[in-house]
Amino acid sequence: MANQQSQALAAEPAVGHETRRGVLLALAAVFFFSTSPVLIIWANPLSAYFKTAGRLAVAALAILLLMRVRGERLHIARRDLPMFVLFGLITALHFVFYIASLNYTTIAHALSIVYTAPIFVTLFSAWFLKEPIIGRKWLGVLIVVVGVAVLAGFEPRWNATMALGDLLALGSAITFGLYSVAGRGQRTRYSLFNYAVAVYGLAALWALPAALLTYRPGQLTLRTGAAVLGLGIFPLGLGHTLYNAALRHTHATTVNLIATLEVVGGILLGLLLVGAVPQVNEIVGAGIILAGITLVLW
Repeated sequence: MANQQSQALAAEPAVGHETRRGVLLALAAVFFFSTSPVLIIWANPLSAYFKTAGRLAVAALAILLLMRVRGERLHIARRDLPMFVLFGLITALHFVFYIASLNYTTIAHALSIVYTAPIFVTLFSAWFLKEPIIGRKWLGVLIVVVGVAVLAGFEPRWNATMALGDLLALGSAITFGLYSVAGRGQRTRYSLFNYAVAVYGLAALWALPAALLTYRPGQLTLRTGAAVLGLGIFPLGLGHTLYNAALRHTHATTVNLIATLEVVGGILLGLLLVGAVPQVNEIVGAGIILAGITLVLW
């Protein structure tokens, strides 16, 4: 018994180190996530679907090049290929559902619903990975969701069109939860870069038909092309890859909750780059989010 206790005590620092590393990687991911809104605006008038397919393809190619430099070889076992095709579909749907939701509902509604993702991450982690979280941390999850709702603001108008947009945003939240659990579930089977290239590349192929159908001649210019390149390298190639790296070190719920700080980062960058002064509800919501994350990490 004494020997078992000493082994458990010896293991605690390692577990704590892994958690801290995961948190730091997630925070780095949030920094790159926060560049997304500005780059999306700079990529106009390209369609949202073209931006999605383009950024996924750029990220996959960039990481594949890095793999070649490191001497890593891309390899997915044949028996796992259908699973990765599904992962790619989930990833593409996450982006497409969110983009499509903005055509039908308000940004406030879309943000509020998409960032209920931590609830789905927690449920899916318990169901698929057998990694539940304790009750106190559930409270932190709910506080973060409330904080996002306050930060995004509330839209009093609601009709059938907005209901469709809200359902699409909910689809984005659910697929983000599945995406997060998939990344953590494969952490011991495939290297980070191998996993990322396969998922991003397959997601780009899923999004390609919609991108081609919505493209109009003349939309791809030096400016819009550079913006799509930036979307692929910064929020996706760096941001999502760091997010997937964080998933390898700590609970998916913790990583996903930290990712909600993307909204806070976007507000700060908006203030610094375009002079967009945050509203009172944005400041209050950001504070509630930080309180919820602190409760989960404590």
